[in-house]
Amino acid sequence: MTDRTGADSPTGENSAALTAWLASLVHNNDNASLAELRRPRVQREPHFRALWYSPTEAQREIYGQVAFLFAVYHQGRAKPDYGYGSLGEAARRIGGGAVRGPDDPGAARLVDRIVSSRRVPWRHLQHAVARLRSCDRHPPSWARLVDDLSFWHDRKARISYEWGAAFYMPPTRTAPSTAAADLEKDSHA
Repeated sequence: MTDRTGADSPTGENSAALTAWLASLVHNNDNASLAELRRPRVQREPHFRALWYSPTEAQREIYGQVAFLFAVYHQGRAKPDYGYGSLGEAARRIGGGAVRGPDDPGAARLVDRIVSSRRVPWRHLQHAVARLRSCDRHPPSWARLVDDLSFWHDRKARISYEWGAAFYMPPTRTAPSTAAADLEKDSHA
């Protein structure tokens, strides 16, 4: 796999493997491991297992934190949700009724805080995942979240810009079937 700058990178394979392992915890009802992952200050075996998937030492924090976010989202859930889209696309699903995404003032403020941060905004990402969970909406793709956060500081990748654009851009007029499919997915969540 190549990264966002064109160089060879194992990131995609590793993030997919992390997601598969996390999903297996939900699928196998391993609530004890998921609970351990939700305790960020206490590092036990599940936390270290999440770090095993990191291709570099520099990315360990990202893998550990995304495992934490996954566990927060899946608390009390019986089926794993692999999510889809970027965090910006997922944030468009925050809200209720006809007021979602950019039309929801809380979601707009949250995305503004996330995309304006120079450092990875872990606390705001946790809030976004918690909002998606409380709205019963699909999360972002966990594997893509790992990959995006791995390039957070890469100016060429422009992750925060991409997330902001995905959140604020109006739906395209040429793909009404895609928008309907997204609404259908969300209604079955």
